Amino acid sequence: MNPISFTTYLEDKNKVGYYHIAVPKEVVEQVGGFGTRLLCSVNGNELIHCGLMGKGDGRGMIIINTKNQKKWGISLGDEVTASIQLDHSKYGMKVPEELEALLEQDREGFKVFEKITPGQQRYIISYVDGVKSVQKRIDRAIMLINNLKTMPEGPFDHRHLMGMPPRED
Repeated sequence: MNPISFTTYLEDKNKVGYYHIAVPKEVVEQVGGFGTRLLCSVNGNELIHCGLMGKGDGRGMIIINTKNQKKWGISLGDEVTASIQLDHSKYGMKVPEELEALLEQDREGFKVFEKITPGQQRYIISYVDGVKSVQKRIDRAIMLINNLKTMPEGPFDHRHLMGMPPRED
């Protein structure tokens, strides 16, 4: 699929609580509907990995975090030109080198990581990538993959993943 460009606005926080750009209904249909992983550029800036979520009226939305708003010089209500294309990356986002290296070395960790949902994989990737320090990314990757390998059967337990004790009822 070739990139699709459209004009839209940076809109206020919605029920999800994030600033976003609206995606016209016809564009949502062209890219395959809600839940599609995309690469998006706003006003010609670098591509970001994102997901297409529904607004409830047939239109879609792409979250634009505050960091990118500041970097790109856009604010609430600004008209922007967005360009989107399908994201063909394995996990729907760039994997930090530290996590990638760990998963190459830890076969058991890789097998468990491959069995969790794409959203859970992206959560781990994002958490590892959320710090600047290389050593902290390594520490986070090791902690998360080790905790993932000892995850009890049943529903996914974010507290266990983060090394936190279970909630007391």
